[in-house]
Parts: sequence; C-alpha cells; structure tokens
Amino acid sequence: MPLIELKGITRCYQVGGSELKVLKGIDLAIEEGEFVAIMGPSGSGKSTLMQILGLLDRPTAGKFHLLGRDVSRLSDDEGAMLRSRTIGFIFQMFNLLARTSALDNVALPMIYSGAPSRDERALDVLKQVGLEDRIHHKPNELSGGQQQRVAIARSLVNHPRIIFADEPTGNLASDQAEEILGQLKLLNRGGITIIMVTHESDIAAHAKRIIRLKDGMIVADERTRPGPLRREDNGIAFGGGGPKAAVDLSHPDLSLAEFREFSASAMRAMAANKVRSALSMLGILIGVGAVIAMLAVGKGAQKAIEQRIASLGSNLIMMHPGSSSVGGVHGGAGSRSRFTLEDVKAISKIPHVARVEGNVGGSAQLVYKGQNWSTQVAGTTPLYAAMRNSQPYYGRFFTEEEDQRLERVALLGQSVVNKLFGPKENPVDAVIKLNHINFKVIGILPIKGSGGFRDQDDVVIIPLRTAMKRVVGKVYLDDIFIEADAPDSIERVIADVQRLMRRRHHLPDYKDDDFTLRNMADLQAMLSGTTQTFTLLLGIVAAISLLVGGIGIMNIMLVSVSERTREIGLRKAVGAARRAILLQFLIESAVLSTMGGVAGIVMGMTVSITLSKFAGWAAVVSPQAVLLAFVFSATVGIIFGFWPARKASLLSPIEALRYE
Repeated sequence: MPLIELKGITRCYQVGGSELKVLKGIDLAIEEGEFVAIMGPSGSGKSTLMQILGLLDRPTAGKFHLLGRDVSRLSDDEGAMLRSRTIGFIFQMFNLLARTSALDNVALPMIYSGAPSRDERALDVLKQVGLEDRIHHKPNELSGGQQQRVAIARSLVNHPRIIFADEPTGNLASDQAEEILGQLKLLNRGGITIIMVTHESDIAAHAKRIIRLKDGMIVADERTRPGPLRREDNGIAFGGGGPKAAVDLSHPDLSLAEFREFSASAMRAMAANKVRSALSMLGILIGVGAVIAMLAVGKGAQKAIEQRIASLGSNLIMMHPGSSSVGGVHGGAGSRSRFTLEDVKAISKIPHVARVEGNVGGSAQLVYKGQNWSTQVAGTTPLYAAMRNSQPYYGRFFTEEEDQRLERVALLGQSVVNKLFGPKENPVDAVIKLNHINFKVIGILPIKGSGGFRDQDDVVIIPLRTAMKRVVGKVYLDDIFIEADAPDSIERVIADVQRLMRRRHHLPDYKDDDFTLRNMADLQAMLSGTTQTFTLLLGIVAAISLLVGGIGIMNIMLVSVSERTREIGLRKAVGAARRAILLQFLIESAVLSTMGGVAGIVMGMTVSITLSKFAGWAAVVSPQAVLLAFVFSATVGIIFGFWPARKASLLSPIEALRYE
C-alpha cells in the first residue's frame, strides 16, 4: 500500500460568479522514503496539490488515502492531529513566530501533539541542523539560511514520516540553498519521505522523482534515480513504522505547557501593542474601579446606618404621639395623644419590658464666656444612658435623686463641646447658661456622628423634670422609649403596649391608634433595604462601564485575530486543533481584562480611601466586593473574547497562511 494515494482529485474555487478548476483529476501514488519534486509553471496547481497532500486544504472531489486512511472522512481536529504526528512543513517564507526564540519555535508542534521532553527534543534537532549556539535567538536575529534551518528543525521535532517543502530555497542565496538541499537529502536518507514544490529545474534535480504539472494535470512523472529505497542511520531521528502503522488521532489532555504557551503568546501580543492594550484595559479599569468605589460607598452608608441605629439602643421600641395612618381625619404627631409619667409607669409593668423612659425636647441657646451656640436640649431620665448607649466617656450621668430635685446639671455632646470650649479647655464642672439658666456640666456624651441633616452630637442632655419645669415648660412627654428584654420579645411587647395605651386613652375599636409604635429593627431593615437598593443601582451603573470595556476588548481581539491570521495558520499547520486556538485567544482576552481588573481594584480602593479621608464619606471596601469585581472583569474578558476566539479557531489553515 502506498504511503500517499490520490485518485481523481479535483480542486475548484469560486471566483466571482464562475468556477475556477485548479486540479483536474489527479492520480498519484507516493511510496515511503521517496524524494519527490513537484514542478510546474505558475498557476499549474503544484502548490494547491501540496496543500491537499499536507492536509491543509480539502479536495473538491476524488479519493485521498494517507497511511492507508481515507482522510476525506477526518474532522478538522483529526486532520490537525494527523498533521502533528506524521507531517512536517518547511515553508518558503519560514513562518517563524516573531518575538519567540528558536528553541520555542521548534518546540511549538510538540505542545499540540502532547509529546513529552519538549525542550530536550527541540534542542536535539537544533543541534542536528547546526544551530545549537542560536537556540535563544529570535528570528530577526538570524540569517535567512539559519531561519530556514530552524523551520527544518521544527518540521523534524515530532518524528514525521513526511516533510513537505514549499519552495524551500526561494528566499535564499545560492550557497544557503545548497546547504538546505543537503539537509533535505540527509533527511531522506534517514527514511523520511520528502515532497518538495519548486519551479527551478536545478533544484528539482536533487530529487529522486520529478512530477510535472501543467494546467492542473500531471503531464510527466519520471524517476531520476531508480533503485530500492534505503534507510541510513545518519543521526537524523526519522519517523518510525511503515505506512500501515496506526496513528493515534485522539487529542491530548490540556497541559501546563499549553497554558504557558498561550499565556506567553498573550503577553507577547500585548507587549507588541502596548498603547492599544493599555487603551483596551482602560475600559475594564474604569469599570472595575467604579464598581469597587460605588459598592464601597454603599457598604459604608449601610454600616453608618447600622451604627447610628445601634447607638440608639438595642431591642428598642419608640412610641410617638399621633397616628401613623394617612388621612385628613388625623392630626399631626402630638395633636391628639398625650404621654404622661403615669403612662411610663404603666408600661414598665408589662411583661418582657426591661426598661422604659420618657423624654421631652426643645431648642436652647447656650452661652459660655464669650461663646454661644444654638442647639437641641433633651430632658431624660437616668435610664437614658443605658438604654441609648450614651454612657459618658468623661464625667458622669445624673442620678434619679438629681432628677427628682430638679437639679441644674447637663451633659454635652461633642459638637457642643467643640463650639463652646474648643480643643483644650475641660468642660466638666464648668457652668454654662442654658436659656439664661445656669447649668453645671457633669459629663461628655460619647461621639455618635451626624446622620443626614441631624448631628447626633449637637445635643444637651438634662434631667427630665428639670427640663419640663424650668427649660421647655412642657407638662406632657414628647416620646416614650421602651426596651424589650430580648429580640424575640419585641413583637409581643409592641402588642401589649398597644392594648395598654388604647385602654388608657379610651379608644373604641373603630378608631385608629392616636400613637405610633416603631420597632428599631424594622426601621433598620427598611433603611438597610433602601441602602442596598441604592447600592445595587450604583453597581449597575458602574457595571455598564464594564460592559463598555468588554466591547472594547472584543474589538481589540478582532483586530488581533486579523493581524495574526498567518500565525493562526502556522499553528494549525503544525497541529493546533480548534480547541487550542480558541483557548489561546480566550486566555489573551482574559489576561487583558484581568490585568485591567487588578488595576481597577487598586484604583477603586484608592478612590474609596480618598472619599473616606478627605470627603468625609463613609466608604468600606469589602473582600466580597473586590472578589466580585475581579471575577466579573475576568468573566467580561472571556464572554467578549469568545466570538473573536471562535472566529480564529474556525479559520482554514491554508486560507490563514495565504492571508496578507
């Protein structure tokens, strides 16, 4: 059985609206170990015939058997594996990867075939062609003859049975041409079948058999050196086995070497187009930075709300005058209901009520020496400190006896201290005027911060009875605060307080409550839900810029596929399957987006810290937000890089190699 057998092979192309037939019924058989030269004038179809023989192109009609296998039934990936394990190519234009060393160029086919000991084998064949001192040189650092010898070494690295040489001396000087032809003869004597395409008679004379084509047909087939084929042990590692030997066409599993090659290829492509790569990463950088900053602001706002609500106390229930219903029959807060100290005593007897206290409030003018300040005054009981997390960090809180005696003592919030006393003077034991009444400062309240239009530290706390009798002049309480003994008791306490107050206020069943009960946990849930919605909206707005960045990456990758079409053709020619090309470009787009994502994370954290320190905004960068932004950026690169990568993987090897 011949190594190669063609029967009735034709190849037609559609040019415009007409059909161009390049090969017209080729019948050909080539035995193992032959050195064949295919000659013919330009346009005779010799290059097309070699491309079909090398599985780079498919015939329009006819039968083609290689190694006893009908290759017309092979898929594209099976054809790639057959090329990788049985065929080597020596191209006229060398087709070496730029910015890649001679050693890596030679080892490239072994990556796709899954062969072990790649570097050792590549170094061995480079030594065989006399380039052991040039293994780390790039193509632009080698002469034409040296580049062609690298191409020969690459064709040998996978122990091929057949080598196709397309005008192997076309771009070389005469002395370099003789050197390359000598290498081909040496390979043939080692048992490798050589099929060379040339249009020069003196080059073809080195072959043992010359096939001449004209107008797509074989017009002559002659042997110049008849005799039995011999295989010599000349140090060249030739392909083992005869034409009947089975060839495994299964794809090797993904290897670390493949990922290294793909990653290195991505970095080389990015380094070669630094400005373009930077611009494509800019969209991802801005998007990720915006996501990090917006989520940090939203998270900070949520934390601030939680802290402010926690500062009011835990398990707390607030009762305000006035109904919560909406309608014209109800007045504003405090217009219908009145809270008394007797209400407080009655509520304190309800089961599961830990503490209860009422308070009044109003505005006050403070004066100390030459400073004055308008603020809010709150009259409370001593229970206020424990229920509202307001134990003074300096000084003390007033006692029940002081409240009963209507003592004129006060505790100041930090904002009031700053306005009246400044940073150096100690306010404790100082006497201030509150609405023209002297009060002794006995403590400084803990810092709670500002929220919205209200500064929680801009307040003065005085005893409840003192406030009602001497300062605000109120007979009834403004609010009542109730503390449940446990979170699980809150709903039960609310129901009991509601029944008690309706009974005390003599409200019939058909009337609404004339008071409003608010659970701090419900308030926190409502505010947190609003904040989360706000954060989500901010995140969506920021994510839009990520999508815009993804579109930019897709455009860049499409340009990259167009620019590297010949490289794709070369990789496919040496055995790269569709999966390999797809992964290579996916990894490149993922690297672009991931690098942009990392830079965006740094930018987002910087912006968040700047907003927190200099703008006074609460910004909290959470690990979840960083992880989300990073994963999202990498996902954007993969999603938007898939189409260009798939387009590259579907390219025909011969069309890609012909691309200008």
